[in-house]
Amino acid sequence: MANHRAVPGIEWLDDASIFRVNGLEAHSDHRFFADEAEASKGESSFEKLLNGEWLFRYSECAGKRPADFYLLTPEEAEKNFDRIMVPRHIEIAGYDRINYVNTLYPWEGHIFRRPLDKDGNAVLTGSFAKASYNPVGSYIKIFDLPEEMTGNDIRVRFEGVEQAYFLWLNGTFVGYSEDSFTPHEFDLTPYIREKENVLAVEVHKRSTAAFLEDQDFFRFFGIFRDVKLIATPKLHIEDLDLRATLEEDCESGFLTASLKLRGSAKGARIAAILRDAEGRVISESTKEVGRTESFRISFVLTKVKKWSHRDPYLYELSLFVYDEDGLLEVVPWKTGFRRIEVKDRIVYLNGERLRICGVNRHEWNPESGRVIGDEEMRKDIEIFKRNHINAVRTCHYPDKLPWYGFCDEAGIYMMAETNMESHGSWQGPGGISTSWNVPGKNPEYSSAVLDRAKSNYEWLKNHVSILFWSLGNESFIGPGIEAMNRFFKEQDDGRLTHYEGVWGDRSFEDTVSDLESRMYAKPKEIREYLSNAPKKPFILCEFMHCMGNSLGGFGEYMELFDEFEGFVGGFIWDYIDQAISREDPVSGRKVFCYGGDFDDRVTDYEFSGNGIVFADRTEKPAMQEVRYYYGRYGA
Repeated sequence: MANHRAVPGIEWLDDASIFRVNGLEAHSDHRFFADEAEASKGESSFEKLLNGEWLFRYSECAGKRPADFYLLTPEEAEKNFDRIMVPRHIEIAGYDRINYVNTLYPWEGHIFRRPLDKDGNAVLTGSFAKASYNPVGSYIKIFDLPEEMTGNDIRVRFEGVEQAYFLWLNGTFVGYSEDSFTPHEFDLTPYIREKENVLAVEVHKRSTAAFLEDQDFFRFFGIFRDVKLIATPKLHIEDLDLRATLEEDCESGFLTASLKLRGSAKGARIAAILRDAEGRVISESTKEVGRTESFRISFVLTKVKKWSHRDPYLYELSLFVYDEDGLLEVVPWKTGFRRIEVKDRIVYLNGERLRICGVNRHEWNPESGRVIGDEEMRKDIEIFKRNHINAVRTCHYPDKLPWYGFCDEAGIYMMAETNMESHGSWQGPGGISTSWNVPGKNPEYSSAVLDRAKSNYEWLKNHVSILFWSLGNESFIGPGIEAMNRFFKEQDDGRLTHYEGVWGDRSFEDTVSDLESRMYAKPKEIREYLSNAPKKPFILCEFMHCMGNSLGGFGEYMELFDEFEGFVGGFIWDYIDQAISREDPVSGRKVFCYGGDFDDRVTDYEFSGNGIVFADRTEKPAMQEVRYYYGRYGA
C-alpha cells in the first residue's frame, strides 16, 4: 500500500496490507549525469553515497527501542549511540544472533506464530510489534547537502534493508517500507536543509514480510546495501522503458525508448543518439518536449547484430535533456537485440534452440555475508565464463543493481526472481499442508507479492540479459501468484515467465509459467514428461544439489539435450557455499562456520554448503564436471 499516512504506527509490522508508505514509485535503474564527461567516467554529481559510519543503537524488541530517537540533536545522538558501518548486517557487526535455517521459519520451536487462521483471516495482532524478541536497529546519519545538489529535488535510495523500516528526516516522518531486496526511494525535498541533516532509520528484523522471505539462507537484518542521496534536475527522465525488438527474421529490429518525465523547463528538448559497440553513430533524433509527462523516441535498424552468450553485442543509446539555458542531464544505456520465444514447445533465442547451462546464485562473502561489492560480482562472472556457465537464477530475490549490467556485458542469461519464498507456510516435518499458506488466497498477501513483482519488473526491465521473469520460489500456488504472472504478461516485453509451484495445483497450469519447471526431477521423470505430449518446454530451476562430494550423474541430465528439443536445461543448486569466516578459538586459524556453529536453533546445519565453489570462491572438484558438460552442451 503506497499512501500518505502522517503518523507511523508500530502496528504496521503486523499488517500484511501495509508494506510501502510514501515511497516513490519503482522505476528503471538508469543512472544520469550532468554531462558527457561524467558519463564517460561513471561518476555522477547527482549522486552521493551515504555509506560509511552511522550512529547506531541495538534493541532486543520494539518495546525496548528508543522510540523518539529521530528527534535527537546531532550532539545527543553522538553522545548516546554506538557506531556501525553501512552497509553491514547487524549480526555481522556483533549484535543479535547469527542463524541459518532452510525451510522452517526461524521462530518455530520458540513461539507459535501463524499469519492466518483456519478461515484465512489475519491473526497477527501484536505478533511482531509486541514480541519480546524482535530486534530493532536504530540508525542515524548526520550529513550536509553537497553544494552541487542545492536547488534540486532530493531523494534517498535504500538499495537493500532487511526487513521492515521506518524513515525520518530532521524529525519528520518520511516513509515506511518492506521487501528487503528491492530498492526503495523517498522524496526528501520538503524536509532537507543545507547543513546537519539528521536521517533516522528504524529497522525491524521481522514483520509480516517474514512470511514471504523464508529463503534458504542466513537470517540477517539491517541496512546491507548502498544508501544513496540523489538530486534530480528541474526536468528529469524519471523512467526509461527501452524495447530493443528483434523481428522474426532475426535481422531487422526496432528500438523504442518510452520516457516518463518529472518536472518542467522552458524550451525543453530531448536529443537521442544511437551508437554501435564500436562507437559509430547509427542514428540520432531531437524532439521538443510538450506538456506531456510521457515521451517516445524510435529507431529502425535493418541489419542488427544480435546479443547472445556467444556474442553479447551491445548498442548504446544516449539521451540528452536540455532547457533553454543548456544541458540538464545525460542518460546513457547499453542494450542488445535478442528474441526469445516458444514454438512447438521449444524455447528459441534468436531463432536457435536455447540451452540453459546455469547456476543458482546467492550473493555472498564469507566475511560480510550478503554484503558484496563489484569485486565479488566480477569474480563470479570470470568463474562463469571459465567454466561455460551461461545462465544464472537470482535465487530467490533481486540482486544488487550492478549485477544485471555485468550480465548484460558478459552475455549471461538471467532468470530474474521476485523476492518471495514461503515454503515454511506449507512444507514442514509433517509433510505438505496448505491451511495457512501465503500468499495463497489471502488478498493482503496477494497485494504485497504483486507489488514485489511490479518493483522487480520496473527496476530491471531494460536489461537485455533477463530472459525469464520468475515469480518467486517454493510458495505453493494460488490466485496471488497467478496475478503476478498476469502482470508480467501484460507488460508484453517478449520475455517468458517462470514458476515451479504449478505442480501443487494443475488448475493453474495454463495461467502460470511458460515453462514446466521442477526441482530435482530424475532424468526418467523428465523423459516421461517430454515423451507424452507435453504442454510446455521443461526446465530444472534447481538440480544436482551440490552438497559434499556430489555432482555425480550430471551427464545423465545433459544427455537429455540430445534426446529432447523441449529440454531447456537447468540451474545447479547452487553456486556458492554460504559459510561465515571465523577464527577458531583453539587453533587461532580462520575457518568456515555453517548453521549450528553459532548455537543457533532452529537450524539446518551445513545445509548452507551446497556450492560448486567454496565461500571464498575457490572452485571445488565438482567444477570439473560442470566445466566438461557445460562446455560440451552449452558453450
